[in-house]
Amino acid sequence: MALIEKYHVVAASRAVATGQTIKEGQIVSLNGDGEVVLQSASYKLAYGIAGDTKSTSAAAMPGIASGWQNRASDYFDETKASAKMTVYHSGGEFATDMFNANVASATIMAPLYAVNGQLDTVDTLSTSQVVAYLVEAAGAYPSGVPGIDTAYPEQGDQSLGGENSNTYCEVKLVV
Repeated sequence: MALIEKYHVVAASRAVATGQTIKEGQIVSLNGDGEVVLQSASYKLAYGIAGDTKSTSAAAMPGIASGWQNRASDYFDETKASAKMTVYHSGGEFATDMFNANVASATIMAPLYAVNGQLDTVDTLSTSQVVAYLVEAAGAYPSGVPGIDTAYPEQGDQSLGGENSNTYCEVKLVV
């Protein structure tokens, strides 16, 4: 549901294949026409991490409830105007809530693979392609919004909401 860009190397702008639903923070591949598709068994090799959302049913911005969107005219589709998506690749550090449950218990610097667009500690698609390394364990992420929260009382921040039980992991992207 969310991607927080801490540092990035390349932010490419790529056309999105027709019929795709991709959430910001998911791992994406390229099809035979060079268009962005969700990484899956059909498109195993990861190209990068999605920086935009293409959806018809939910926003995917960090901390935004699924029924809200910053531009009402786009109706959850941040690629509507250009039909292109920002895809970060070639390195960087990101916080995301697009990971499978086993990542939450992984150790720092554990290699992470892509499984159906989600980060995972197990290479179930047998690609042998490490997509990222875990650099901070899964947990709450500060929102910068003042308030009382048990996760960040010393900063006075509320934790950032998200799809994965409001939990984010921080990764070093290597694709």
